[in-house]
Formats: sequence, C-alpha cells, structure tokens
Amino acid sequence: MRTPILLVEDEPSIADNILYALKTEGFDVEWCATAEAGMTAFAANEPALVVLDVGLPDMNGFDFCKKLRTHSTVPIIFVTARKSEIDRVVGLEIGADDYVVKPFSPRELTARVKAVLRRVSPPAIAPAEAETTGPFSVDEERLEIHYHGALLPLSRYEYRLLKVLLERPGKVFSRDALMERVWDDPGSALDRTVDAHIKTLRAKLHAVRADADPIRTYRGVGYTLDL
Repeated sequence: MRTPILLVEDEPSIADNILYALKTEGFDVEWCATAEAGMTAFAANEPALVVLDVGLPDMNGFDFCKKLRTHSTVPIIFVTARKSEIDRVVGLEIGADDYVVKPFSPRELTARVKAVLRRVSPPAIAPAEAETTGPFSVDEERLEIHYHGALLPLSRYEYRLLKVLLERPGKVFSRDALMERVWDDPGSALDRTVDAHIKTLRAKLHAVRADADPIRTYRGVGYTLDL
C-alpha cells in the first residue's frame, strides 16, 4: 500500500513540483491549498506525514501545527521562505520533525520525507514489555513514554531526547553529546535546538506533575535527569 502524505501548500507551482517528486517515489499525496482544507483532509484520513507550508493564506502554519499536536504525533516537515534562526527554532519547539527553507530541491524534500518516515517507523520485532525507570515507563515498540502513568504527547525528537536522559539518570549530558545521540545529522542542528526541546519536554512533564521538575540544568554544561 502506498504511504499517504498530506501536502498543505498554497503556491501551485511549488505544490506541483513536490507532488511530482513524491508521487514518483511511490507516495500517495493529497494536496490542499489552505489550512482549513488541510484540517478537513487530515480528519478524514490521517496521513503518515504532513508537509506543511508556514505562510498559508488563512492560517499561520505554526498555528496549524499546534492544532495538530493537540491530538496527533504525526510527523511534520515545514517548508517555508523564512530563513531566520528564530523561525526554525519556533518550528522545532512546537513539534516539527524537520524544516526546509525555500527554494529547495524537490529531490531533497523527498529524501527528508523518507528519512523522517524511517525514524518514526516501529521496528519489526516481537512485542516487548515496557521498561520502568522511576516514575517513567518506556515502550520502545510503540515509541511511547509514560510519566506517573500518563502518556506523554512527545514529538519524535522529544521522545529520543528523554529516552537518552532516562538511560543514564544522574549523568550530565552536554548539549553536543545530546545532539550526537539524538539527532541523525547533528552537524546541521542549531545551537538552541537542544534547549528548545528541553523546554517543551519540561512543559509536558510539568503538565502531569506540577510539583516536580526531573530535568536539571547545569548552566554552561548541559542537562541531567533526576529520579
């Protein structure tokens, strides 16, 4: 079965190039030119991945992403003409899995789509029991982490970052060490990428237990997780 992709892009010329590239690689792509149409299409048939333009005519793509993240962890790749670091950081903070700046090669975007899908596909292995570490429970088969019994709505990189911290409670990881262990291409990651994901992780943990803050910051050094 062909992998379903939702493309939300308001520029027809760019959309045509992306559609051609993705369909040539065997993806089943549905194109929407507005956020409203994209939301409707997503609700009707949740795709395996969303390619999302930031500058949509009826809604900012960041707001679109935030709405999806309230009920779905579907991988999201932003495409945008915005080149500033702060825009890229915002995109990562709100749960995007990748960020591509226009102009870009449709072939490059297709490669990024494949890379994200490979990262999020569960391994074909026998079911395994969840591993418990203090108040955390990690289910590697489902790529899920529970905290005090509550399922955390984590993006892909948030999951991988928290899992690394859980593997060595009390160990202080530098930002560079976390980039090397979490990101597939750490050389392309921004300086603030780790900080941005730690910030969103803390917010999600705090939503479960407001009286606890298990992630500790060592200024100028990095982060650790205390149980």
